[in-house]
Amino acid sequence: MSGPASVGDALPEWVVEAVDAEKMKTMAALLADPNPIHWEVAAVRRLGMGDRPVNQGPNNMAYVANMLAAWAGGHQHLRRLRVRFLANVFAGDRLVAGGTVTAVEPDRGGTLATCDVWLRRGDDTVMAGQARVLLPA
Repeated sequence: MSGPASVGDALPEWVVEAVDAEKMKTMAALLADPNPIHWEVAAVRRLGMGDRPVNQGPNNMAYVANMLAAWAGGHQHLRRLRVRFLANVFAGDRLVAGGTVTAVEPDRGGTLATCDVWLRRGDDTVMAGQARVLLPA
């Protein structure tokens, strides 16, 4: 991060060039997630959701958390992340996480920045919310 944050500042974008289907399988195992839409194309088709596996919500949140951490200097500076899931993300999708600073206030050891955040696939916003991040002095 360079210099103090100001209301209206755009956050540096975090790009995921292609959501990896193999990582979805791994995450499903780690989360003990029994939903086959994360690894079985036939299950996705049966539900009329297309022909690519559906990414887990925690993975999508992690893209936004990684964007915030890169901006603030580490994950330890994230104080809160609240999001709404607006659409599914599929294997192969190109995603961009970003946001805007909406408020800043002094805090012990730095500045507390409130940000509107989003995750987009092309022109579609697939996740949106708000985050609070401590920017070190």
